[in-house]
Amino acid sequence: MKEILSHLFEYKSFDRKEAYDILTNIATGKYDSHQIAAFMTTYGMRSIRVEELQGFRDAMYDLCLKVEFPGYRLIDMCGTGGDGKDTFNISTLASFVVAGAGYHVAKHGNVGVSSGCGSSNVMELLGYTFTSDRDALQKQLDEANICFLHAPLFHPAMKTVAPIRRALGVKTFFNMLGPLTNPANPEFQSVGVFSLELARLYAYLYQGGEKKYSIMHALDGYDEISLTGDFKVIDNAGEHYFQVSDLGFDPVLAEQIGGGSNPAESAAVFRKIIDGEGTDAQNQVVLTNAAFAIKTLEPEKTFGDCFYEAESSLLGKKALNSLLKLTNG
Repeated sequence: MKEILSHLFEYKSFDRKEAYDILTNIATGKYDSHQIAAFMTTYGMRSIRVEELQGFRDAMYDLCLKVEFPGYRLIDMCGTGGDGKDTFNISTLASFVVAGAGYHVAKHGNVGVSSGCGSSNVMELLGYTFTSDRDALQKQLDEANICFLHAPLFHPAMKTVAPIRRALGVKTFFNMLGPLTNPANPEFQSVGVFSLELARLYAYLYQGGEKKYSIMHALDGYDEISLTGDFKVIDNAGEHYFQVSDLGFDPVLAEQIGGGSNPAESAAVFRKIIDGEGTDAQNQVVLTNAAFAIKTLEPEKTFGDCFYEAESSLLGKKALNSLLKLTNG
């Protein structure tokens, strides 16, 4: 680790193999917690290189407990977190909207580390029991159109670094890896990222592969389409710039999409929205993110068609029905 830190202090980067070895050694306990904290802190003071992101991703995925669901057209809707905005759990709500619209979602999630409340926090408070049992997860897909993959059950590296990430309380390169390392390896990915630089790195990684993707970033810093301002979406067809007015909406205010000060409040906001009692601003943000996910699955459809499907799912209580089947099944 001394050599690795010296490498960083000299502003040098790692190649793909070196990054792979570093993460593998972190996950397998070669370094102690102080060394890992020093590495994560020092590394976070500079921009990640694409070769490093590739190496970290490869190691995380090789080490994870994989689950396969052949025959399913799976999409994951997962944000990096780390934007510091403390919104309600938009991507998780949008995942249930997409499931309610009839698509299969393999949602990858974790507890909040750099944010107040992650998707796992909300799911647990809503009565979901985490599992890594493949048969149980497939049953959830069949009955609710969605299964939830709690990252620590599938990623040993997460278990090693979780207490260190909590103690640091800031985003680290692990925020960047969650959407890239879904253990079900879904064919479709709708991901929100906290910076335009990272959005383009993700696009570079996805290019040339078989994954169909949409990468979303709000230009005022959100890791999702917040409707607080202009945003970009990068997909298989290229990079697209949107103003809120392009979708037929007025911009929303940041305080209109706040998530509560603790997991219990966040879960209450989540339940209110999925029960069909959300505000216009909350609903529009959820439905817009869900619509872009549906468009990732069905690129020939217009945004309006995808939004209508999402709206029918949320307001017709189909999304709620998916949640109830998942938590009561």
